[in-house]
Amino acid sequence: MLKRTFLFFMLAFVAVPVFAQPQKVLVDKIVGVVGNKIVLKSDIDNSLLDMQRQGMELPPDARCLTLEQSMGIKALVLQAEKDSIPVTDEEVETDIDNQIRYFISQYGSKDELERVAGKSVYQLKEDFKEGFRDRKLAAAMRNKIVEDVKITPNEVKAYFDKIPVDSLPLYESEVEVGQIVIHPKASREAELYCIEQLQDYKKQIENGKSFAALAALYSEDPGSKDKGGQYEINRSQRDLDPTWLAKAFTLKEGQVSNPFKTRFGYHIIQLVSRAGDEAVVRHILKVPQVTQYESRESLEKLDTVRSKLIAGTLTFGEAVNRYSDDESSKFTAGMLQGTNGTFLTMDQLDAGLVSMMNKMKVGEYSQPVEYTDDRGRKAVRIVYLKTRTEPHRENLKDDYSKIAARALEEKKEEVLEQWFDRQIKNYYIRVDDEYRDCPQMKKWFEAAESYSGSAHK
Repeated sequence: MLKRTFLFFMLAFVAVPVFAQPQKVLVDKIVGVVGNKIVLKSDIDNSLLDMQRQGMELPPDARCLTLEQSMGIKALVLQAEKDSIPVTDEEVETDIDNQIRYFISQYGSKDELERVAGKSVYQLKEDFKEGFRDRKLAAAMRNKIVEDVKITPNEVKAYFDKIPVDSLPLYESEVEVGQIVIHPKASREAELYCIEQLQDYKKQIENGKSFAALAALYSEDPGSKDKGGQYEINRSQRDLDPTWLAKAFTLKEGQVSNPFKTRFGYHIIQLVSRAGDEAVVRHILKVPQVTQYESRESLEKLDTVRSKLIAGTLTFGEAVNRYSDDESSKFTAGMLQGTNGTFLTMDQLDAGLVSMMNKMKVGEYSQPVEYTDDRGRKAVRIVYLKTRTEPHRENLKDDYSKIAARALEEKKEEVLEQWFDRQIKNYYIRVDDEYRDCPQMKKWFEAAESYSGSAHK
């Protein structure tokens, strides 16, 4: 059976060629057709080049897999259009903007991205539109096909029993950990001091001092301090503080804002340049200093919360909802997330948590402790150790949720495969003969011949 899980993992790479440079091609050719959708030889070539550039190890039959996937996407898109599955321009543009920001972060700047791509960001966005729309439609159609697929415990056991013992993965010790975090509030005096500092920096800049130099010296934003406070931003970004983002786009080029507050602290911001919804800005962040007095207040507050948790008058999820300031875990009932959902290995925990895990028993709530978060802010937290596993070979008792997730995905892929087997016979299909030896393309050739035969009756 074709492993569509692998193919859909490659979807981001295959559907949207990114850095394919123009090549001297005398004649491109159509290598696949599904309905009124075509796949070009250059689409396959460019997709493979992009995957290689992005570090993917290609299997020997990568060309066959890529064509099969591309045609599968076309079939899903056709059905999505037929079923009027909604995908808005805004959704597509948001995905494209996120992808562009990712590439900028990888290459260090917009200029470097454009140099490597051989295109402007605007041209890249235009090139991306059709591929991103198809990708989103295909994913939506796939979800619709498998949305009602469920799995029973007996099916999970049957799936697990088929796995050879020596193929079962080995797991190191994992924990499920939750936390309730409070960021102590600085005094008004500390806030006013930050404002005064920023007002002084603004005055220096307006008198000719370099914003970048001041940011490098005084900004408390680790993400931009080494770059002179600079960020390249887009008006539609969702990963930036909305107040900060809105302020950036109210400025004129070269203008420096007055000090203003966000959840991170106090800022001044300068608009360096702007082109439509794209802008380059510099900013300086100052974080009001928290004294031991404010920290002690937060420790006492969490000590009361811990007493309620131990007494059972408050659940951990309720406590997170009421008291936690940790945005990354507030909407997961306080549980920290890793690559395997809530299961984390020790190397995925911060140093403070690792130390605490060595002393805690499953089901315990820690004493409130002070720590410094990943943004360098002082904070206080209670930690909850929900589960802990010992190093072991995968088994149903300790790893049921992981096994069930894989079993469900396999069942979904079987349903999806059955859908393809039924559906592609209804489309006009054509595949270039150079792919006739690809096992993955067998059913596509059969569908092409079946359609051709029925058309001549």
